[in-house]
Amino acid sequence: MSMIPSFFGGQRSNIFDPFSLNVWDPFKDFPTPISKENSAFVNTRIDWKETPEAHVLKADLPGLNKKEVKVEVEDDRVVRISGERKIEKEDKNDTWHRVERSSGKFVRSFRLSENVKIDRIKAAMENGVLIVTVPKVKVKKPDVKAIEISG
Repeated sequence: MSMIPSFFGGQRSNIFDPFSLNVWDPFKDFPTPISKENSAFVNTRIDWKETPEAHVLKADLPGLNKKEVKVEVEDDRVVRISGERKIEKEDKNDTWHRVERSSGKFVRSFRLSENVKIDRIKAAMENGVLIVTVPKVKVKKPDVKAIEISG
């Protein structure tokens, strides 16, 4: 039974089946710079939080090791995280029922504020999560001296 009318590109799908392979894609014929080769870029999820001491970036990179990921700094304040998920080698005798894991290159860039210590950036990777910590410069609060008003 069709849940999506045929005037939506002729694709039919069952909206009650979350694993349906035949899902209508409204952007199927839309020109986009995102291709299957860099579709991993779309699926790379990164959280960015700022604490009083540092900026912390956490990236979910399941299946990658630290040799497949790069953390770079450009223009003194732009942190760039990049890497590549390799395509698994196919055997002609294999029968694939579903391919949902993305592969390809990904790049994400973040422009940080001016109060960061770029030379003290630390990156660690554990259980498929990359954590990049960029310490902040401690801003000295100005000394305030009260002046007595005469008169």
